[in-house]
Amino acid sequence: MEHLHSYWRMEYIQASKGSGVSRNPFTEIPKNPDDREGHIIHRGEWTYIVLNKFPYNPGHLLVLPYREVSELVDLSSEERTELMNNLVLGQEILKKSVEPNGFNIGFNFGRAAGAGIPRHLHCHIVPRWEGDTNFMPVLGETRVLPESMDRMWEKLHATAVGLKQVP
Repeated sequence: MEHLHSYWRMEYIQASKGSGVSRNPFTEIPKNPDDREGHIIHRGEWTYIVLNKFPYNPGHLLVLPYREVSELVDLSSEERTELMNNLVLGQEILKKSVEPNGFNIGFNFGRAAGAGIPRHLHCHIVPRWEGDTNFMPVLGETRVLPESMDRMWEKLHATAVGLKQVP
């Protein structure tokens, strides 16, 4: 029998899912000045792009405001504009870096909708490749990611630096 090890997953499994969680990683991540360590791909004035720590696929990005807000209506017009621009930028970075065949892009509002941190909205950009879904998530409750987050950060960051920020 073959064994696949996804040791990183235990941190997610054991993380508190209750509403009493006081620490918000989405406000902590940008405080780290080392973008490589924090896996930040791009910093805007109001929002930033970061690799998802618990990805569905390699290159799974999150675009989110620095400020903790739970609903789109709570964003300022500047935050909304930059959020959309950074969604476009994130998709372009992925297109040029890892050449996916498609994307899933979206928000989950509320715990019932799948939001892991419902008090801080964030948009997922998930690159997809034809044939990337297999039996592992269904039978083994395991995702197989063929590349480390550090290596993926190197690819995406290099592309981000080469692209002009979307106006």
